[in-house]
Amino acid sequence: MKRKRILRLCGLLCGAALTALGILRGEPEVILQKAVKICLECIGIG
Repeated sequence: MKRKRILRLCGLLCGAALTALGILRGEPEVILQKAVKICLECIGIG
């Protein structure tokens, strides 16, 4: 039982660390630009 909690906590911490790293690198802006481009292509504007 205790081992499962430790593994869950490690997974949560790793996920939070990788999310923070992505934010610091500016990844959300890149993803938003790609999403807008794809959306505009789907409706035939881009």
